[in-house]
Amino acid sequence: MAFAPSTSCRSAYPVPGALSGTRQRIGGALDRLAPRIPDFEREAVLDHACDNPSLARATPETAAWLSLTAYVRHVLTDYDALLAEGYDRDSARFFVADRMTDILVAWGCRRALDEGGEA
Repeated sequence: MAFAPSTSCRSAYPVPGALSGTRQRIGGALDRLAPRIPDFEREAVLDHACDNPSLARATPETAAWLSLTAYVRHVLTDYDALLAEGYDRDSARFFVADRMTDILVAWGCRRALDEGGEA
């Protein structure tokens, strides 16, 4: 899963200003969710939330949470390496859950992953 910044969000919104409004609402939700997230990670999470078609109809809070946990899981843990080694999804999530929790707590997040490391 790539989290590189893109501009594809802009073309998805035909009304001028719609992107900035959506991005601002998700950004506000992200700021409440993880108030100490570093700027670079914040922008990457917002890019993911805006670019992911499956989050297009999600509430800003849901889009922020799912994008935040996906970013932390795929970019800041060994999750993808565990999958490449043959671990199944649930096992890989279990093994990275503590690392994810440490990162989320450091960023001021009070919401917890469930027991299986799910968002």
